[in-house]
Amino acid sequence: MSRHPTLKWAQRADVLFITIDLPDAKDVKLKLEPEGKFYLSATAGADNNLSYEIDIELHDKVNVNESKASVGSRTIVYLIKKEESKWWNRLLKQEGKTPTFVKVDWDKWVDEDEQDENA
Repeated sequence: MSRHPTLKWAQRADVLFITIDLPDAKDVKLKLEPEGKFYLSATAGADNNLSYEIDIELHDKVNVNESKASVGSRTIVYLIKKEESKWWNRLLKQEGKTPTFVKVDWDKWVDEDEQDENA
C-alpha cells in the first residue's frame, strides 16, 4: 500500500509552487497533464521499501511545457506554470475537505493583494 508524502503548496498569479517532503526518494516518477492532473510515485526509507504516491487533480489547467521539476536529496520541488494567469481559491479541483497530506507552504505564500505591490 502506498503512503502520501506531505505536499506543500503556494501560488502567485501565474505559477504554483509544489514542494514534496520526501528525503532520499528513489525511482521518482512525476507526471503533469495539461488539464491539471498531477501524479508522483517514489520509494524511500532505509531499504527503499516504502512506496509513496500522490494522484491529484489541480484546480485548473496548467502549461506542462513551461513547468519545471527538481528532485533534491530531501525534497521534490515542482514549479508549475498556470495556463491562465489568475489566482486559484484552492489547489484541488474537488470541493470539500482538503486531504490531510496537502498543506499551505507559508514560507513561499504571498497574498494576492501583496503580489501587485511587489511586482
